[in-house]
Amino acid sequence: MRRLAATLTAASLLAAALPASAEEAGGAAAPPADPTGFLDRFVLDDGRLAYPPPEASALRFAVHGEYQLRFQAQSTLALQAPVGQPQASTLGQNEYLYHWLRLGGRFEVFDKVAIVMQIDAPRGMVAGQTTTAVTAARDSLAQAMWYEIHPRYLYVEYSSPIGLFLVGQQGSHWGMGIVANDGDHTTLFGDHRRGSLVERVLYATTPLGAGTPLFLALGGDLVFQDATADLLGGDRAFEGLAAVGYRQKAAELAVYGVVRHQERNAQAVDQYTPFVESMNVGVVDLAGRFDAPVPGGGGFAYGAIEAAAILGSTSFLRGAFGNPIDPTAPRSDELIRTYGGAATLGAVKVSGEGDDRYGAVMGEVEVGYASGDANPTDGVSKRFTFDENHHVGLVLFDQVLRWKTARSATLAQDPTVVARAAPGLEYLPSNGGVFGAQYVNPRFVVRPRRWLDLKGGVVIAQTTADFVDPYQFGALGNARNYDGGDPRSHDLGVELDAGAAARIRVDSVATLQVGAEGGVLFPGHAFDDASGNRLANQYVASVQLGLQF
Repeated sequence: MRRLAATLTAASLLAAALPASAEEAGGAAAPPADPTGFLDRFVLDDGRLAYPPPEASALRFAVHGEYQLRFQAQSTLALQAPVGQPQASTLGQNEYLYHWLRLGGRFEVFDKVAIVMQIDAPRGMVAGQTTTAVTAARDSLAQAMWYEIHPRYLYVEYSSPIGLFLVGQQGSHWGMGIVANDGDHTTLFGDHRRGSLVERVLYATTPLGAGTPLFLALGGDLVFQDATADLLGGDRAFEGLAAVGYRQKAAELAVYGVVRHQERNAQAVDQYTPFVESMNVGVVDLAGRFDAPVPGGGGFAYGAIEAAAILGSTSFLRGAFGNPIDPTAPRSDELIRTYGGAATLGAVKVSGEGDDRYGAVMGEVEVGYASGDANPTDGVSKRFTFDENHHVGLVLFDQVLRWKTARSATLAQDPTVVARAAPGLEYLPSNGGVFGAQYVNPRFVVRPRRWLDLKGGVVIAQTTADFVDPYQFGALGNARNYDGGDPRSHDLGVELDAGAAARIRVDSVATLQVGAEGGVLFPGHAFDDASGNRLANQYVASVQLGLQF
Protein backbone atom coordinates (compact mmCIF):
# COMPACT_ATOMS: atom_id res chain seq x y z
CA MET A 1 0.00 0.00 0.00
CA ARG A 2 3.03 2.21 -0.06
CA ARG A 3 2.87 3.82 -3.51
CA LEU A 4 3.34 7.29 -2.05
CA ALA A 5 6.88 7.55 -3.33
CA ALA A 6 5.45 7.42 -6.82
CA THR A 7 3.37 10.44 -5.94
CA LEU A 8 6.53 12.30 -6.68
CA THR A 9 7.17 10.47 -9.92
CA ALA A 10 6.12 13.65 -11.69
CA ALA A 11 6.69 15.99 -8.80
CA SER A 12 9.68 17.71 -10.31
CA LEU A 13 9.62 17.51 -14.07
CA LEU A 14 12.41 19.90 -14.83
CA ALA A 15 15.62 18.97 -16.58
CA ALA A 16 14.47 19.31 -20.18
CA ALA A 17 13.56 22.91 -19.48
CA LEU A 18 17.12 23.88 -18.63
CA PRO A 19 18.74 25.76 -21.49
CA ALA A 20 21.69 23.51 -22.28
CA SER A 21 19.63 20.36 -21.82
CA ALA A 22 16.85 21.25 -24.21
CA GLU A 23 17.83 18.47 -26.59
CA GLU A 24 16.66 15.94 -23.97
CA ALA A 25 13.04 17.11 -24.11
CA GLY A 26 10.57 15.50 -26.48
CA GLY A 27 10.16 17.84 -29.42
CA ALA A 28 13.23 19.96 -28.61
CA ALA A 29 15.78 20.94 -31.20
CA ALA A 30 19.19 19.28 -31.04
CA PRO A 31 22.39 21.31 -30.74
CA PRO A 32 25.23 20.85 -33.23
CA ALA A 33 26.99 17.52 -32.66
CA ASP A 34 30.46 17.49 -31.15
CA PRO A 35 32.74 15.78 -33.74
CA THR A 36 35.15 14.48 -31.10
CA GLY A 37 33.26 14.30 -27.81
CA PHE A 38 31.00 11.84 -26.10
CA LEU A 39 27.51 11.25 -27.55
CA ASP A 40 24.58 9.52 -25.86
CA ARG A 41 24.05 7.32 -28.92
CA PHE A 42 27.38 5.61 -28.23
CA VAL A 43 25.60 3.92 -25.33
CA LEU A 44 22.03 3.67 -26.61
CA ASP A 45 21.13 4.35 -30.25
CA ASP A 46 17.36 4.63 -30.59
CA GLY A 47 17.31 5.60 -34.27
CA ARG A 48 15.32 8.77 -33.65
CA LEU A 49 15.58 11.76 -35.96
CA ALA A 50 16.41 15.02 -34.20
CA TYR A 51 14.96 18.41 -35.01
CA PRO A 52 17.59 20.69 -36.57
CA PRO A 53 18.86 23.67 -34.54
CA PRO A 54 16.69 26.80 -34.91
CA GLU A 55 17.77 29.52 -37.31
CA ALA A 56 17.66 33.23 -36.57
CA SER A 57 15.96 34.14 -39.86
CA ALA A 58 13.67 31.17 -40.52
CA LEU A 59 10.07 30.18 -39.85
CA ARG A 60 9.96 26.42 -39.74
CA PHE A 61 7.55 23.61 -38.95
CA ALA A 62 8.67 20.00 -38.62
CA VAL A 63 6.99 16.76 -37.60
CA HIS A 64 8.69 13.68 -36.18
CA GLY A 65 7.32 10.60 -34.54
CA GLU A 66 7.36 6.87 -34.20
CA TYR A 67 5.10 3.89 -34.72
CA GLN A 68 5.84 0.81 -32.62
CA LEU A 69 4.26 -2.64 -32.70
CA ARG A 70 4.96 -5.30 -30.06
CA PHE A 71 4.01 -8.95 -29.79
CA GLN A 72 4.71 -10.26 -26.29
CA ALA A 73 4.59 -13.80 -24.98
CA GLN A 74 5.03 -14.65 -21.31
CA SER A 75 4.84 -17.59 -18.97
CA THR A 76 1.86 -18.25 -16.72
CA LEU A 77 2.17 -16.09 -13.61
CA ALA A 78 0.65 -17.44 -10.40
CA LEU A 79 -1.28 -14.84 -8.36
CA GLN A 80 -3.38 -14.83 -5.19
CA ALA A 81 -6.86 -16.03 -6.19
CA PRO A 82 -9.87 -13.77 -5.45
CA VAL A 83 -12.26 -14.91 -2.74
CA GLY A 84 -14.80 -17.24 -4.32
CA GLN A 85 -12.81 -17.55 -7.57
CA PRO A 86 -10.14 -20.20 -6.96
CA GLN A 87 -9.87 -20.75 -10.70
CA ALA A 88 -8.50 -17.20 -11.17
CA SER A 89 -5.14 -18.11 -9.62
CA THR A 90 -3.05 -16.74 -12.51
CA LEU A 91 -2.73 -13.49 -14.45
CA GLY A 92 -4.68 -15.09 -17.31
CA GLN A 93 -2.50 -13.56 -20.01
CA ASN A 94 0.19 -15.35 -22.00
CA GLU A 95 0.35 -13.40 -25.24
CA TYR A 96 -0.87 -10.11 -26.66
CA LEU A 97 -0.25 -7.50 -29.37
CA TYR A 98 0.30 -3.85 -28.42
CA HIS A 99 1.03 -0.69 -30.42
CA TRP A 100 1.38 3.07 -30.28
CA LEU A 101 1.80 5.99 -32.65
CA ARG A 102 3.54 8.99 -31.11
CA LEU A 103 3.44 12.17 -33.18
CA GLY A 104 5.35 15.34 -32.34
CA GLY A 105 5.60 18.71 -34.00
CA ARG A 106 7.72 21.82 -33.56
CA PHE A 107 6.86 25.22 -35.04
CA GLU A 108 9.70 27.74 -34.76
CA VAL A 109 9.50 31.50 -35.11
CA PHE A 110 13.13 32.32 -35.84
CA ASP A 111 15.31 31.27 -32.90
CA LYS A 112 13.18 32.94 -30.22
CA VAL A 113 9.80 31.19 -30.01
CA ALA A 114 8.75 27.59 -30.55
CA ILE A 115 5.45 25.76 -30.13
CA VAL A 116 5.95 22.11 -29.21
CA MET A 117 3.28 19.43 -29.61
CA GLN A 118 3.12 15.68 -28.97
CA ILE A 119 0.32 13.11 -28.81
CA ASP A 120 -0.07 9.34 -28.62
CA ALA A 121 -2.88 8.48 -31.04
CA PRO A 122 -3.62 5.63 -31.06
CA ARG A 123 -2.10 3.64 -28.21
CA GLY A 124 -3.26 0.38 -26.62
CA MET A 125 -3.67 -3.35 -26.76
CA VAL A 126 -4.67 -4.53 -30.23
CA ALA A 127 -5.47 -8.20 -29.67
CA GLY A 128 -4.64 -11.20 -27.50
CA GLN A 129 -5.45 -12.54 -24.08
CA THR A 130 -6.59 -10.09 -21.43
CA THR A 131 -5.60 -9.99 -17.76
CA THR A 132 -7.79 -11.10 -14.86
CA ALA A 133 -8.47 -9.24 -11.59
CA VAL A 134 -5.64 -6.67 -11.86
CA THR A 135 -7.77 -3.63 -12.67
CA ALA A 136 -6.02 -1.56 -9.98
CA ALA A 137 -3.00 -1.25 -12.31
CA ARG A 138 -2.59 1.99 -14.23
CA ASP A 139 -2.66 0.10 -17.57
CA SER A 140 -4.28 -3.21 -16.68
CA LEU A 141 -4.62 -4.68 -20.21
CA ALA A 142 -8.02 -5.96 -19.06
CA GLN A 143 -9.48 -5.36 -22.52
CA ALA A 144 -8.29 -4.72 -26.05
CA MET A 145 -8.46 -0.97 -26.66
CA TRP A 146 -6.15 -0.21 -29.58
CA TYR A 147 -7.70 3.23 -30.16
CA GLU A 148 -6.81 5.08 -26.93
CA ILE A 149 -5.69 8.70 -27.33
CA HIS A 150 -3.27 10.31 -24.87
CA PRO A 151 -2.47 14.02 -25.37
CA ARG A 152 1.06 14.76 -24.15
CA TYR A 153 2.65 18.13 -24.99
CA LEU A 154 1.37 21.51 -26.04
CA TYR A 155 3.59 24.32 -24.80
CA VAL A 156 5.38 27.48 -25.83
CA GLU A 157 9.14 27.84 -25.50
CA TYR A 158 10.51 31.40 -25.46
CA SER A 159 14.25 32.12 -25.49
CA SER A 160 14.44 35.62 -24.02
CA PRO A 161 17.50 37.80 -23.33
CA ILE A 162 17.20 36.92 -19.62
CA GLY A 163 16.54 33.17 -19.88
CA LEU A 164 14.24 30.45 -21.11
CA PHE A 165 10.47 30.40 -20.46
CA LEU A 166 8.25 27.35 -20.93
CA VAL A 167 4.46 27.63 -20.61
CA GLY A 168 1.88 24.91 -21.24
CA GLN A 169 1.37 21.16 -20.93
CA GLN A 170 4.69 19.36 -20.94
CA GLY A 171 6.62 16.43 -19.62
CA SER A 172 10.27 16.45 -18.70
CA HIS A 173 13.06 14.40 -17.28
CA TRP A 174 15.40 14.75 -14.32
CA GLY A 175 18.63 12.85 -13.82
CA MET A 176 18.30 9.12 -14.37
CA GLY A 177 14.51 9.34 -14.35
CA ILE A 178 13.86 7.40 -11.14
CA VAL A 179 11.62 10.16 -9.71
CA ALA A 180 10.70 12.40 -12.65
CA ASN A 181 10.35 10.70 -16.02
CA ASP A 182 8.66 11.97 -19.16
CA GLY A 183 8.05 8.52 -20.67
CA ASP A 184 9.91 9.55 -23.82
CA HIS A 185 13.40 8.18 -23.13
CA THR A 186 14.34 4.87 -24.72
CA THR A 187 15.88 2.25 -22.40
CA LEU A 188 18.07 -0.75 -23.20
CA PHE A 189 15.31 -3.20 -22.27
CA GLY A 190 11.57 -2.52 -22.14
CA ASP A 191 9.45 0.24 -23.65
CA HIS A 192 8.65 3.75 -22.48
CA ARG A 193 5.08 4.29 -21.37
CA ARG A 194 2.90 7.34 -20.86
CA GLY A 195 5.06 9.26 -18.42
CA SER A 196 4.09 12.30 -16.34
CA LEU A 197 2.48 15.46 -17.66
CA VAL A 198 2.02 18.87 -16.05
CA GLU A 199 0.56 22.26 -16.84
CA ARG A 200 3.68 24.30 -16.16
CA VAL A 201 5.13 27.77 -16.05
CA LEU A 202 8.92 27.60 -15.79
CA TYR A 203 11.81 30.02 -15.97
CA ALA A 204 15.42 28.85 -16.34
CA THR A 205 18.56 30.94 -16.67
CA THR A 206 22.33 31.06 -16.35
CA PRO A 207 22.68 34.00 -13.91
CA LEU A 208 26.39 34.58 -14.57
CA GLY A 209 25.85 34.99 -18.29
CA ALA A 210 25.30 32.88 -21.40
CA GLY A 211 27.60 29.91 -21.59
CA THR A 212 28.53 29.98 -17.89
CA PRO A 213 28.18 26.73 -15.88
CA LEU A 214 25.82 27.83 -13.10
CA PHE A 215 22.10 27.47 -13.86
CA LEU A 216 18.92 28.18 -11.93
CA ALA A 217 15.28 27.33 -12.53
CA LEU A 218 11.95 28.18 -10.89
CA GLY A 219 8.55 26.85 -11.78
CA GLY A 220 4.98 26.02 -10.83
CA ASP A 221 2.80 23.10 -11.93
CA LEU A 222 -0.72 21.84 -12.02
CA VAL A 223 -0.35 18.09 -12.56
CA PHE A 224 -2.34 16.83 -15.52
CA GLN A 225 -1.52 13.16 -15.07
CA ASP A 226 1.08 11.03 -13.37
CA ALA A 227 1.31 7.82 -11.37
CA THR A 228 -0.85 9.15 -8.52
CA ALA A 229 -2.82 12.13 -9.85
CA ASP A 230 -5.28 12.56 -12.70
CA LEU A 231 -6.67 16.05 -13.18
CA LEU A 232 -9.61 14.84 -15.27
CA GLY A 233 -10.33 12.21 -12.61
CA GLY A 234 -10.76 14.83 -9.90
CA ASP A 235 -7.24 15.09 -8.43
CA ARG A 236 -5.87 18.57 -7.82
CA ALA A 237 -2.09 18.47 -7.44
CA PHE A 238 -0.05 21.69 -7.30
CA GLU A 239 3.74 21.94 -7.22
CA GLY A 240 6.39 24.57 -6.73
CA LEU A 241 9.93 23.70 -7.78
CA ALA A 242 13.39 25.19 -7.79
CA ALA A 243 16.71 23.85 -9.07
CA VAL A 244 20.32 24.90 -9.06
CA GLY A 245 23.21 23.20 -10.76
CA TYR A 246 26.69 23.42 -12.20
CA ARG A 247 27.17 22.12 -15.72
CA GLN A 248 30.18 21.81 -17.96
CA LYS A 249 30.60 20.02 -21.25
CA ALA A 250 31.59 16.67 -19.76
CA ALA A 251 29.99 16.80 -16.31
CA GLU A 252 27.18 18.29 -14.29
CA LEU A 253 25.81 18.18 -10.78
CA ALA A 254 22.44 19.63 -9.78
CA VAL A 255 19.87 19.54 -7.02
CA TYR A 256 16.22 20.43 -7.01
CA GLY A 257 13.54 20.80 -4.41
CA VAL A 258 9.82 20.35 -4.90
CA VAL A 259 6.84 21.05 -2.67
CA ARG A 260 3.61 19.33 -3.67
CA HIS A 261 0.06 19.75 -2.36
CA GLN A 262 -2.50 17.30 -3.67
CA GLU A 263 -6.17 16.94 -2.76
CA ARG A 264 -9.38 15.36 -3.98
CA ASN A 265 -12.97 15.03 -2.85
CA ALA A 266 -13.99 11.79 -1.14
CA GLN A 267 -16.93 10.27 0.69
CA ALA A 268 -16.90 8.41 3.97
CA VAL A 269 -20.06 6.38 3.28
CA ASP A 270 -22.24 8.14 0.70
CA GLN A 271 -22.89 11.53 -0.85
CA TYR A 272 -23.97 12.89 2.54
CA THR A 273 -20.57 12.32 4.18
CA PRO A 274 -18.10 14.16 1.97
CA PHE A 275 -14.60 15.17 2.96
CA VAL A 276 -11.33 16.17 1.29
CA GLU A 277 -8.24 13.96 1.23
CA SER A 278 -4.93 15.76 0.97
CA MET A 279 -1.20 15.29 0.80
CA ASN A 280 1.71 17.61 1.46
CA VAL A 281 5.20 16.41 0.58
CA GLY A 282 8.63 17.71 -0.25
CA VAL A 283 11.35 16.19 -2.39
CA VAL A 284 15.08 16.78 -2.50
CA ASP A 285 16.78 15.15 -5.50
CA LEU A 286 20.48 15.24 -6.32
CA ALA A 287 21.55 14.21 -9.82
CA GLY A 288 24.84 14.21 -11.70
CA ARG A 289 26.63 12.79 -14.70
CA PHE A 290 30.08 12.75 -16.32
CA ASP A 291 31.99 11.44 -19.31
CA ALA A 292 35.72 11.34 -19.97
CA PRO A 293 37.99 9.89 -22.68
CA VAL A 294 39.83 6.76 -21.65
CA PRO A 295 43.66 6.88 -21.69
CA GLY A 296 44.99 6.11 -25.14
CA GLY A 297 41.83 7.27 -26.92
CA GLY A 298 39.25 5.20 -28.73
CA GLY A 299 36.59 5.28 -26.04
CA PHE A 300 34.96 6.94 -23.08
CA ALA A 301 34.16 6.24 -19.46
CA TYR A 302 30.85 7.65 -18.23
CA GLY A 303 28.55 7.58 -15.27
CA ALA A 304 25.39 8.97 -13.70
CA ILE A 305 23.89 9.15 -10.25
CA GLU A 306 20.60 10.18 -8.68
CA ALA A 307 19.51 10.14 -5.04
CA ALA A 308 16.19 11.38 -3.65
CA ALA A 309 14.36 11.71 -0.33
CA ILE A 310 10.62 12.31 0.03
CA LEU A 311 9.17 13.64 3.28
CA GLY A 312 5.66 14.72 4.22
CA SER A 313 2.24 13.55 5.35
CA THR A 314 -1.06 12.55 3.81
CA SER A 315 -4.63 11.60 4.65
CA PHE A 316 -4.79 9.45 1.49
CA LEU A 317 -3.36 6.73 3.73
CA ARG A 318 -4.52 6.45 7.33
CA GLY A 319 -2.83 3.56 9.04
CA ALA A 320 -3.67 1.41 6.03
CA PHE A 321 -6.60 -0.68 7.32
CA GLY A 322 -7.27 1.44 10.40
CA ASN A 323 -7.54 0.73 14.10
CA PRO A 324 -8.63 -2.92 14.52
CA ILE A 325 -9.94 -2.20 18.04
CA ASP A 326 -11.93 0.95 17.25
CA PRO A 327 -12.48 1.55 13.51
CA THR A 328 -14.31 4.82 14.28
CA ALA A 329 -11.38 6.35 16.17
CA PRO A 330 -9.79 9.47 14.64
CA ARG A 331 -6.67 8.72 12.63
CA SER A 332 -3.60 10.84 12.25
CA ASP A 333 -2.26 11.59 8.80
CA GLU A 334 0.17 9.03 7.44
CA LEU A 335 3.79 10.17 7.59
CA ILE A 336 5.91 9.78 4.46
CA ARG A 337 9.58 8.93 4.94
CA THR A 338 11.03 7.38 1.80
CA TYR A 339 14.36 7.47 -0.01
CA GLY A 340 16.08 5.83 -2.94
CA GLY A 341 18.73 6.21 -5.57
CA ALA A 342 20.60 4.67 -8.47
CA ALA A 343 24.04 4.97 -10.05
CA THR A 344 25.54 3.80 -13.33
CA LEU A 345 29.20 3.43 -14.29
CA GLY A 346 30.26 2.30 -17.74
CA ALA A 347 32.72 2.42 -20.62
CA VAL A 348 32.28 2.36 -24.37
CA LYS A 349 34.71 1.69 -27.23
CA VAL A 350 34.11 4.01 -30.20
CA SER A 351 34.58 3.09 -33.86
CA GLY A 352 34.24 5.16 -37.02
CA GLU A 353 35.06 8.80 -37.65
CA GLY A 354 33.21 12.12 -37.62
CA ASP A 355 29.44 11.80 -37.96
CA ASP A 356 29.82 8.05 -38.51
CA ARG A 357 31.20 7.36 -35.04
CA TYR A 358 29.33 4.77 -32.99
CA GLY A 359 29.75 2.72 -29.84
CA ALA A 360 31.15 -0.64 -30.92
CA VAL A 361 31.21 -2.21 -27.46
CA MET A 362 29.50 -0.91 -24.34
CA GLY A 363 29.53 -2.29 -20.83
CA GLU A 364 27.98 -0.74 -17.72
CA VAL A 365 26.72 -1.57 -14.25
CA GLU A 366 23.73 0.01 -12.55
CA VAL A 367 23.04 -0.33 -8.84
CA GLY A 368 19.91 0.91 -7.14
CA TYR A 369 18.18 1.13 -3.78
CA ALA A 370 14.57 1.84 -2.82
CA SER A 371 13.46 1.84 0.80
CA GLY A 372 10.87 -0.76 1.80
CA ASP A 373 7.99 -0.96 4.25
CA ALA A 374 7.51 -4.07 6.39
CA ASN A 375 4.61 -2.68 8.45
CA PRO A 376 1.65 -1.27 6.48
CA THR A 377 -0.21 -0.14 9.61
CA ASP A 378 2.38 1.72 11.67
CA GLY A 379 1.37 5.14 10.31
CA VAL A 380 4.66 5.72 8.44
CA SER A 381 4.93 5.11 4.71
CA LYS A 382 8.49 4.02 3.89
CA ARG A 383 8.14 2.44 0.46
CA PHE A 384 10.04 4.26 -2.29
CA THR A 385 8.98 3.44 -5.85
CA PHE A 386 10.96 4.30 -8.96
CA ASP A 387 9.10 5.71 -11.92
CA GLU A 388 7.76 2.90 -14.10
CA ASN A 389 9.71 4.23 -17.11
CA HIS A 390 13.06 3.59 -15.43
CA HIS A 391 13.34 -0.03 -16.56
CA VAL A 392 15.53 -2.52 -14.74
CA GLY A 393 15.36 -5.73 -16.76
CA LEU A 394 12.21 -7.19 -18.29
CA VAL A 395 10.72 -9.73 -15.92
CA LEU A 396 11.15 -9.23 -12.16
CA PHE A 397 9.95 -5.65 -11.75
CA ASP A 398 8.18 -5.03 -15.05
CA GLN A 399 6.19 -8.26 -15.10
CA VAL A 400 6.12 -10.29 -11.89
CA LEU A 401 5.94 -7.54 -9.26
CA ARG A 402 3.89 -5.29 -11.51
CA TRP A 403 1.06 -7.81 -11.59
CA LYS A 404 1.43 -9.21 -8.06
CA THR A 405 0.99 -5.74 -6.56
CA ALA A 406 -1.91 -5.01 -8.94
CA ARG A 407 -3.69 -8.23 -7.93
CA SER A 408 -3.14 -7.42 -4.26
CA ALA A 409 -4.68 -3.96 -4.64
CA THR A 410 -7.59 -5.33 -6.66
CA LEU A 411 -8.41 -7.98 -4.05
CA ALA A 412 -8.14 -5.47 -1.20
CA GLN A 413 -11.00 -3.49 -2.79
CA ASP A 414 -13.20 -6.56 -3.28
CA PRO A 415 -16.57 -5.90 -1.55
CA THR A 416 -16.80 -9.59 -0.63
CA VAL A 417 -13.66 -9.10 1.49
CA VAL A 418 -14.15 -5.62 2.96
CA ALA A 419 -17.28 -3.52 3.32
CA ARG A 420 -15.35 -0.37 2.42
CA ALA A 421 -11.97 -0.35 0.76
CA ALA A 422 -9.12 1.13 2.77
CA PRO A 423 -7.85 4.57 1.74
CA GLY A 424 -4.82 4.62 -0.54
CA LEU A 425 -5.20 1.22 -2.22
CA GLU A 426 -4.76 2.88 -5.60
CA TYR A 427 -1.12 3.50 -4.65
CA LEU A 428 -0.28 -0.15 -4.02
CA PRO A 429 0.42 -1.27 -7.65
CA SER A 430 4.04 -0.69 -8.62
CA ASN A 431 3.10 -0.51 -12.34
CA GLY A 432 6.52 -1.97 -13.13
CA GLY A 433 8.66 0.39 -11.05
CA VAL A 434 11.37 -0.78 -8.69
CA PHE A 435 10.12 -0.60 -5.08
CA GLY A 436 11.40 -1.73 -1.71
CA ALA A 437 14.42 -3.40 -3.29
CA GLN A 438 18.12 -3.15 -3.96
CA TYR A 439 19.66 -4.51 -7.15
CA VAL A 440 22.76 -4.88 -9.29
CA ASN A 441 22.22 -4.74 -13.05
CA PRO A 442 25.31 -5.28 -15.27
CA ARG A 443 24.54 -5.01 -19.00
CA PHE A 444 26.32 -4.75 -22.32
CA VAL A 445 25.86 -3.99 -26.02
CA VAL A 446 28.02 -5.27 -28.88
CA ARG A 447 27.62 -3.62 -32.29
CA PRO A 448 29.40 -5.55 -35.06
CA ARG A 449 27.88 -2.89 -37.35
CA ARG A 450 26.59 0.54 -36.44
CA TRP A 451 23.02 -0.52 -37.27
CA LEU A 452 23.02 -3.78 -35.29
CA ASP A 453 22.79 -4.17 -31.49
CA LEU A 454 23.41 -7.40 -29.63
CA LYS A 455 22.60 -6.85 -25.96
CA GLY A 456 22.47 -8.67 -22.66
CA GLY A 457 22.04 -8.07 -18.96
CA VAL A 458 21.69 -9.61 -15.51
CA VAL A 459 19.51 -8.44 -12.61
CA ILE A 460 20.25 -9.62 -9.07
CA ALA A 461 17.84 -8.23 -6.48
CA GLN A 462 16.60 -8.54 -2.93
CA THR A 463 14.10 -6.64 -0.81
CA THR A 464 15.19 -3.87 1.57
CA ALA A 465 12.61 -4.82 4.22
CA ASP A 466 10.42 -7.81 5.05
CA PHE A 467 8.34 -8.55 1.96
CA VAL A 468 4.85 -7.94 3.35
CA ASP A 469 1.73 -7.89 1.17
CA PRO A 470 -0.62 -5.15 2.53
CA TYR A 471 -3.69 -7.14 1.41
CA GLN A 472 -2.57 -10.23 3.34
CA PHE A 473 -1.63 -8.07 6.32
CA GLY A 474 -4.69 -5.84 6.48
CA ALA A 475 -7.64 -7.73 5.05
CA LEU A 476 -6.65 -11.24 6.12
CA GLY A 477 -4.63 -10.40 9.23
CA ASN A 478 -1.53 -12.28 8.06
CA ALA A 479 2.00 -10.91 7.77
CA ARG A 480 2.72 -12.81 4.55
CA ASN A 481 4.31 -12.14 1.19
CA TYR A 482 2.38 -11.75 -2.07
CA ASP A 483 2.21 -15.54 -2.46
CA GLY A 484 1.20 -16.25 1.14
CA GLY A 485 4.69 -17.25 2.25
CA ASP A 486 7.22 -16.09 4.85
CA PRO A 487 7.90 -12.35 4.39
CA ARG A 488 11.31 -12.63 6.05
CA SER A 489 12.80 -14.14 2.87
CA HIS A 490 14.36 -11.21 1.00
CA ASP A 491 15.81 -12.92 -2.08
CA LEU A 492 13.90 -11.77 -5.18
CA GLY A 493 15.98 -13.83 -7.58
CA VAL A 494 18.25 -13.61 -10.59
CA GLU A 495 17.15 -12.47 -14.05
CA LEU A 496 18.93 -12.96 -17.39
CA ASP A 497 18.03 -10.71 -20.35
CA ALA A 498 19.14 -10.76 -23.99
CA GLY A 499 18.10 -9.23 -27.28
CA ALA A 500 19.00 -8.02 -30.75
CA ALA A 501 17.87 -4.94 -32.68
CA ALA A 502 18.54 -3.59 -36.16
CA ARG A 503 18.05 -0.05 -37.46
CA ILE A 504 17.65 0.31 -41.22
CA ARG A 505 17.88 3.88 -42.48
CA VAL A 506 15.41 4.81 -45.24
CA ASP A 507 17.10 7.73 -46.99
CA SER A 508 17.25 10.57 -44.46
CA VAL A 509 13.57 10.62 -43.56
CA ALA A 510 12.95 7.44 -41.56
CA THR A 511 14.53 4.54 -39.69
CA LEU A 512 12.98 1.08 -39.78
CA GLN A 513 13.48 -0.90 -36.58
CA VAL A 514 13.23 -4.66 -36.09
CA GLY A 515 14.23 -6.61 -33.04
CA ALA A 516 13.51 -9.11 -30.32
CA GLU A 517 14.27 -9.29 -26.62
CA GLY A 518 13.52 -11.62 -23.80
CA GLY A 519 14.29 -12.45 -20.22
CA VAL A 520 14.00 -15.28 -17.74
CA LEU A 521 13.66 -14.90 -13.97
CA PHE A 522 14.80 -17.56 -11.55
CA PRO A 523 12.69 -16.48 -8.56
CA GLY A 524 14.15 -16.29 -5.07
CA HIS A 525 12.52 -17.43 -1.83
CA ALA A 526 10.71 -14.10 -1.49
CA PHE A 527 8.08 -15.66 -3.80
CA ASP A 528 7.66 -18.94 -1.91
CA ASP A 529 4.07 -19.79 -0.98
CA ALA A 530 2.75 -20.87 2.43
CA SER A 531 3.92 -24.45 1.81
CA GLY A 532 7.41 -23.35 0.81
CA ASN A 533 6.87 -24.06 -2.89
CA ARG A 534 8.96 -21.95 -5.26
CA LEU A 535 7.39 -19.73 -7.89
CA ALA A 536 7.96 -21.28 -11.31
CA ASN A 537 10.63 -19.70 -13.50
CA GLN A 538 9.17 -16.74 -15.37
CA TYR A 539 9.96 -15.60 -18.89
CA VAL A 540 8.99 -12.73 -21.17
CA ALA A 541 9.71 -12.57 -24.91
CA SER A 542 8.91 -9.68 -27.24
CA VAL A 543 9.11 -9.27 -31.02
CA GLN A 544 9.41 -5.63 -32.06
CA LEU A 545 8.71 -3.68 -35.24
CA GLY A 546 8.99 0.10 -35.41
CA LEU A 547 9.43 3.12 -37.62
CA GLN A 548 11.09 6.39 -36.58
CA PHE A 549 10.27 9.29 -38.89
